[in-house]
Amino acid sequence: MNINEQRQARKGGLTFLAKSQLLSADDVSRALRRMAHEIVERNHSHSNLAVIGLQTGGIPFATTIASLLGEILGESVQLGLLDVSFYRDDLSINPVPVSSTTAIDHDLTGQTVVLVDDVLFTGRTIRAALNALSDWGRPQSVQLAVMVDRGHRELPIRPDYVGKNLPTSHNEAIVATLDGVWIGTQVPA
Repeated sequence: MNINEQRQARKGGLTFLAKSQLLSADDVSRALRRMAHEIVERNHSHSNLAVIGLQTGGIPFATTIASLLGEILGESVQLGLLDVSFYRDDLSINPVPVSSTTAIDHDLTGQTVVLVDDVLFTGRTIRAALNALSDWGRPQSVQLAVMVDRGHRELPIRPDYVGKNLPTSHNEAIVATLDGVWIGTQVPA
């Protein structure tokens, strides 16, 4: 990860400084392919499957998983993008969330929804996503796929599909992209 990529990985006025790369692009690709196969194995009915990527980190992973599912199943899988900014429980701490676009062009009622995100940490983003999903219907079931599970859960949330478990300390940070996964620290921008 070069210095320009580090500067682009800003979140909340912080800049990510990579310490080391933990997974290469090939490792990420293999993990996503394995996760797609696990999704097919677990869900016998594929006609009601929808993949929903969380803005912004989950989008590339959701797009790739939906594409891989299409290859495996021989038919396209519904893909959507979900912004949870205004469903977060930390609005009093961060009153002006950076909002993105939600793009779900179908009713989720009766669907098996696979929520996809890049990194699972406390579980609060997933809680917000579950609240946001209710605006789009009542799914039959919701499953969670994450590229990296770093532990430190504050809520009883567990992923169904994990690319890599990477236990971290609270002061470490993880950046996961299709190009790889890095561990480092966040410093003020």
